[in-house]
Parts: sequence; C-alpha cells; structure tokens
Amino acid sequence: MTRYASHRRSTSRTLTATVLASLLVLGACSTSGEGSAEPAATTSTIVGSTEPTPDDPPVILDWQDCDGRFECSELVVPLDYDDPDGETITLAMTRRPANNPDERIGTIMMNPGGPGGSAIELIGYMFLPGDLMDRFDLLGFDPRGVGRSSPIDCHTYLQDIYDADPTMEDAADKEHYLNVSQAFADECEEKAGDVLPHLGTANVARDMDEVRNALGEDQINYVGYSYGTSIGQQYARLFPERVRTMVLDGVVDQTQTGLEGALGQAAGFDMALDAYMTHCNATDCGLEPSAEEVIDKVMEAAEKAPIPSPGADRAATPGVVTLGLAQALYAEFLWPTLTEALVDAGNGDGTGLVDLADQYLGRNPNGTYNNGFEIYFSVSCLDSAWPDDPEEVFAAAKEAGKKYPRVGEALLNDYVRCTLWPTDPDPLVPITSDLEGLAPVVVISTTGDPATPYESGVRVAKQIPGAVLMTNEGEGHTIFANGKACIDDPVVAYLTDLEVPEDGFTC
Repeated sequence: MTRYASHRRSTSRTLTATVLASLLVLGACSTSGEGSAEPAATTSTIVGSTEPTPDDPPVILDWQDCDGRFECSELVVPLDYDDPDGETITLAMTRRPANNPDERIGTIMMNPGGPGGSAIELIGYMFLPGDLMDRFDLLGFDPRGVGRSSPIDCHTYLQDIYDADPTMEDAADKEHYLNVSQAFADECEEKAGDVLPHLGTANVARDMDEVRNALGEDQINYVGYSYGTSIGQQYARLFPERVRTMVLDGVVDQTQTGLEGALGQAAGFDMALDAYMTHCNATDCGLEPSAEEVIDKVMEAAEKAPIPSPGADRAATPGVVTLGLAQALYAEFLWPTLTEALVDAGNGDGTGLVDLADQYLGRNPNGTYNNGFEIYFSVSCLDSAWPDDPEEVFAAAKEAGKKYPRVGEALLNDYVRCTLWPTDPDPLVPITSDLEGLAPVVVISTTGDPATPYESGVRVAKQIPGAVLMTNEGEGHTIFANGKACIDDPVVAYLTDLEVPEDGFTC
C-alpha cells in the first residue's frame, strides 16, 4: 500500500518527482517552472572505471546543454559488478552548475526517494536554501532501471493490483489478490528477468561512486530523502572515506526485515491518519459528524460496491480508497484535498479519491504510468528478507489490521508480491559501529512521518559512527529545503562549512 516515497516541496510545484508512494506526475526528464532538463539528442556516453579509487585519473564526462541552466550526460556502468567486463547499463544524469563558479565547493548529489524516484526530475526543480546553489553544482542521476537510466517497464497489471480489495474477507479476495500480484511479477520477469537481480541498493551505491569518479572528485556531498537515505547508507558503508558530507532525511532502517519495516510503516500511517482526523475535527473541516465516521463510512461503502466516480475513468474500489488516504498523508498541504475527496465520496462521488490514488500510482490521464512501481518492488524485494509463503504475509497483515484497523492490513498485504518475486532476496548489510573513516553524517527524522517513522531515524543515527540526529517536530514526510529555517540553516552550515549540528537538536 505504501512506499518510502520521495521528497516534495510545498511551493508552486508541490509534488516531487515521484512519491512512489506518493506522486509520480512527471514526464520522463522534463521540468516545470524555471527551466527544463530535457537532454540534447546527442548526449555523449562515457564508460566509468569498475573499481575507482580517489587516486584514479578522472574520467571527464562530456556534458551537453539542457535548456540553459542544466547540463546532461550519460555514464555506462557494469550491470553486475562481479562481472565488470560483462553486460552494461546506462545511467542518465543532470547537473545544475553552481551560480558562482569562483566560490564553488564541489557537487551535491541528490536522490528524492522511491525506490523509483527520478533524481533528474528532482534537480530540475530543486531550490536549496542559503548559498548552496551558488557554491555547489547540484547533480542527480536516475538509479538503474529508473526514468532515463535503462528503465524497465512492466505496468500492465498495476491498475488491477490496486483496484483489488487489499483486505482479505474471504478466499475469493485472497485468490484474486494473488492472481493479479502473480501476473505483475510474471510480466516483470518476462520483460526484465536478466536485470532484476542487479537492481538492489548496494549496486546503486556502487553506481554513485562511478559517477563520483567520472566527475573527478575525491569525495561526495550527498542529500538523500526517504529511500535515498538507503542509498546513502550503502554508499557510506562501501566507501566511507569518500564522503565529505551526507544528509539523510526520512530514514530507512536497514536492520529490519521486510515485514518489520512494513509494520513500522503501518504504525506511522495510522499515527498520521489520527493526526489528520484530530486536526479535521478541531477545525470543523466539513466531515460530519466526525472525520472518523466519514472515513469509516466511505471505506465500508467501497467494500459493498465501488463508489461511482463520474469525473474519473473508474470507480473507487476499496484499494483506491486506501491509496487515496495514503497519498494525502504524506504532507499536510494535501489534507484539504483529502477532506474534499471524502466529502464527495460520502455523497456518492469517488472522483477525488481516484485522483489521489492516481497521483500515488504515477498514473497519467491517458491511463499510462510513469515507471517506478516495478522498481519499487524490484528493489524492496531484493533489499530485505521476506517470507517464502504468501500466507505468512496474509497472517501478519491480519494482525496488523487488528492493531491499525484503517491502514494495517492493506499496507502489509501490498508486500505479498515479494513472496512471489522472481528474484531471491539479498538483504542489505547495514552500517555497523566499527566502520572507520566516515565523516559525521546528519540524520533528520520527523516526529509525524508516516512512511519512515521517527524511530527509524533514531535507530539509524545510533548505528552510524559519529552521526548526529536532528529531530523535526511536525507532520509529513521529509523536511530539508521545505522552508523551515531551524532545520535548513544548520544543514546549510554543515554542507558549506562542515559545521556539524548538535546531536539531539530539536525544532
């Protein structure tokens, strides 16, 4: 039901590259607002070294102009780092050069999350606070399989999956859910079976070091949101001495099994839904007699029969209602949209909930999808340990449903696909306390974060030697560069002047 999602900002362009549990309303490499990151047709391709070290001669990338402010290039890397001379995969990247080259410090690499979020899209609209835009190049590469980086595409059954009832009332529900999930997994195996085993986060981190080497820089600066924190942790583990600064915002705990992580998300989304309902009731938002009763009424109505949606191309099924709720809980600025959708659904029109669900899915008005969901499962099913038997997921989901009745069962059942996935899990190795040579890492965790619960950030900050924890008291998923000065200012000082924030800082 949910993903780790991606960073978004609450300015004129409110939604990020993909929430992959959130919003995927973006084109392949276009941007809105100040410019476009659509690369020139003749972008050059450079082959990176397979085992770069800081002493390697830099490979100079051939950057092509992308609409004035942006430069684009590509880098060919091994598909399998155990077979460096074998098949390759192409990484696409975009760079926004520093405004003041004479004061340039280096490059900040960024990733918006997902798995499946496009860093090219992020760089296209990202505006960092302070003088970071003046003193750093901003660079994003689409992770392998995503966006413009040798993307995989197996979307045929996505609508069927998320139109299905995510709670198992009877054997027919379970059979249908398993059938559409198996069809999704089978299509991905058919279209990308040779690639799927190599899409894990450790390989993305190795790709990032190939990019660093191709840039000719000894160390990286990195800002990772949500799943991007998983990439950052793996990079720090594999290449600790190549980190100058690293900011991890909305943190994934890599020590957990897949079901443990999903249960933590269920708790996070339940907490976020409680916060929404409390706020709605306190402000007389229009859900009468209460937000709880309207939500329960809408969910029960969808269970009996899909809610007609005259302004959409399909009715609001139980799966659509669940996705619509999840989508709106990623950020407070979506709460009014959710309220309006629930009012309409209570009156028999599910159009608003379908619209929210489509944002979550990255579903375009013409019925096509941005790639991302297949990457989400390709990565999530590789990176964590999962049961072999779908019945174990269904049983855990039933227990979660007892504890979190509005979100728990649906969220855990979403991961039944990992028991059907055509590649075996290869769980990530987390950072351990004996890691040497790593500069201080800044971990940011938000108390009301639904997708990467606050406690995950606390745990990860304790795991990483020398890391410091910044606590953001608030709602929503990720916070840096969203205009909250008490978070932004110390992070800017850290990135520019290596001034490490005080551990335990709260605002």
